[in-house]
Amino acid sequence: MIGIIASVVDGVLVGAVYGLAAMGLTLIWGVMNVINLTHGAMIVLGMFAVYFLTTAAGLSPYGGVPIVTVLGFLFGMVLYWISVNRVVGRPVLMSLLATFAMNMVLIGLGTALWSTSPYNVPVSLPGITWQGYTFTGTHIMAAALAGVIAGLLYLFLYRTRSGKAIRAVADNREAAELTGIPTRQVLSMAFGLGVALACVSGALIATLFPFTVLSGSSYQLKSFVVTVLGGLGNPAGALIGGIALGLIEGLATPFMPVSWTPIIEFALFVATLIAFPRGIFAFSRA
Repeated sequence: MIGIIASVVDGVLVGAVYGLAAMGLTLIWGVMNVINLTHGAMIVLGMFAVYFLTTAAGLSPYGGVPIVTVLGFLFGMVLYWISVNRVVGRPVLMSLLATFAMNMVLIGLGTALWSTSPYNVPVSLPGITWQGYTFTGTHIMAAALAGVIAGLLYLFLYRTRSGKAIRAVADNREAAELTGIPTRQVLSMAFGLGVALACVSGALIATLFPFTVLSGSSYQLKSFVVTVLGGLGNPAGALIGGIALGLIEGLATPFMPVSWTPIIEFALFVATLIAFPRGIFAFSRA
């Protein structure tokens, strides 16, 4: 019984990071109705960024998180103007194709630069031991940082002028333009913010598990599941959905092989779409 509780707690800690990743995906959808299929590549970009900051620059992985966030934001704004700007407001299929094409380009470049060999960020933190089970310090730190970043995002969206502009554009772009809000700049900022969240979540995941250039696809799947659980366009629900997914993985791990986890996630994805099209936690959207 203690082992199951420990597995659940560990799953919830990891789930908080899943939620942070999904917040970037759902923020972009909520503001501009664009499904960002470069999301997995952005997570991998954050992984490699923190890896090189740690191994080449000698920084602590957690000290590199602010740098990864800023670089991810700037790269996201560039990516917006290259591949997304012209498809905003067009049929969803166009944004899917544009971001999918950019995703293939990024994966190809990453494979050429770093191959598909596994990488690992050298980090170790003391954990907490309870009833003979040790809760890893890196998991606790990653979950804590995910919570802090989610709180900062909330303050930005609801307490700053730029955040209120993003919410205004999400609610009614035409009305926002009439009030003088530069909507294109706001959209690029929102996309950059979504990419920054994906990158910083990738940086945190890299402190937990080994990764390769191709790791983004599995975390992108988890982000889609979490987004559906939390409700499209609902960042707060995404965090709750991430914790819920981590809880489910923690409950399943002691009873079945890890290879069954993607099957459970797909089943949960489909079941949620059928039973709760707006998301299980859509009610929490402000």
